[in-house]
Amino acid sequence: MMINDLTPAERRVWEAFPRGASVDFRTADDEDAASGGGWGPERTVRAAVLRALLLGGPEEEREIAALKLTGARITGLLDLNSATVDAAVRLSHCHFEEPPRLYGAQLRRLNLRGSALPGMDAGALQIDGVLRMTDCRVRGPVGLGGVRIARALFLDGAEFTTENPAEPVLRLNQAEIGGDLWAPGMRAHGTVRLTGASVAGMVDVRGAELTGPAGPALDAPNLTVDSDVLARELCALGRLELRGSRITGRLDLMGARLSNPGDTALRASSSVIGELWLLRGDRVDGALNLRRARIDTLLLEPEVLPDEVQLSDLSYTALIPHEPAGRRLPMLERNGGVYQPYVYEQLTAAYRRIGDDDAARLVQLAKQRRRRATLPWYGRLWGRVQDVTVGYGFRPLRAAVWLLSLLAVGSVAYGLDHPAPLKADEAPDFNPVFYTLDLLLPVIDFGQERAYAPDGWHQGLAYGLVVAGWILATAIIAGVTRTVSRQ
Repeated sequence: MMINDLTPAERRVWEAFPRGASVDFRTADDEDAASGGGWGPERTVRAAVLRALLLGGPEEEREIAALKLTGARITGLLDLNSATVDAAVRLSHCHFEEPPRLYGAQLRRLNLRGSALPGMDAGALQIDGVLRMTDCRVRGPVGLGGVRIARALFLDGAEFTTENPAEPVLRLNQAEIGGDLWAPGMRAHGTVRLTGASVAGMVDVRGAELTGPAGPALDAPNLTVDSDVLARELCALGRLELRGSRITGRLDLMGARLSNPGDTALRASSSVIGELWLLRGDRVDGALNLRRARIDTLLLEPEVLPDEVQLSDLSYTALIPHEPAGRRLPMLERNGGVYQPYVYEQLTAAYRRIGDDDAARLVQLAKQRRRRATLPWYGRLWGRVQDVTVGYGFRPLRAAVWLLSLLAVGSVAYGLDHPAPLKADEAPDFNPVFYTLDLLLPVIDFGQERAYAPDGWHQGLAYGLVVAGWILATAIIAGVTRTVSRQ
């Protein structure tokens, strides 16, 4: 391109490029680039001029060339597909009339801060420094699949929309980011896709608003993050999909609003997470799926859990904050009515690690009661007997209460009306307490039962006490055996 073909605005940009000087066409610092379609020729630059500069622009000795343009209306197609650009590129607060094409390009760094774009195709883009799209307004899909960014990606305050609700507004699938993915306050009306992406630093989406009108709000299966995912105060209308992800630090959803009515609000199944923080926010509106996940520390408040919580094969080391067992047990029942013994064992282990044996026993008791509902009628009957008598071995004092109650009934009844002796001259003196104990305790013999022969109502009461004694003894043995086997 000849310099004689340039407009006055383009000439300013052309002459500034070899020295890396900035050209700012703005008339006010608070201009909105989204309204830049009406900017006149005094601040209009053709994309072809920018392409010519970046691929073979003038150079000056002892100067570092760079494209630093602010507040321009860029017309035409900026096509840098597969290009190698050595100069830094800053096109901030600019209005693009056509989506830039950067597929397979290699850049030092790219800064689009505050710009308005109708979309962008930058798949397989390689950047040696950072890609900055802070405060950008994008009205079409942004394709960044397979990008390689040596340092950080900045999307803070950016807004992504598209006319096709079924099309992802931002694609970062298989992206490799050598630093942080920085996106607090980002707004996306459409799916943000990070399938298989890898982030060496942290992912920060605090206060972001993600809406998936026709799909997930965030589609990030197999995401790898070597630090934290900070999502405090996040508003996600649609599923958060983190299936199979690996998050070394914490997934912080403190104060987040997760809503996907009638479907899954958060799926982190088969994931490995250092810490999951889900507290101090609205109640999750939709199912919570943590099946087969491995989480070191689980911070869950019972108030935020939804009606459906899928925890099968979930393993965790610590459960915080410490809550009574009665507040934790309901989440184990919210799995569509399916009995899963493993979830009870995990909760029991969490209580035992912090020395709360009473809570651990309550969880085990709840497990046995839940298991009872899956048994045939005779199993349910025997389970109820064990529950009533000794609480499946977790309430041993119940046995003493039953024993003392039956002992009192028998002692009073036989004390008021003694049964007749078998041999009056050989029988020991009748003692209603020890006679009742002889009937109740099948393995102890005080000599009273053998010496007296009850009849009538005496005999019926004796039979009842013998049967009750055997049932009580069997339930105690079963409960003790179960407790010992667990220890």
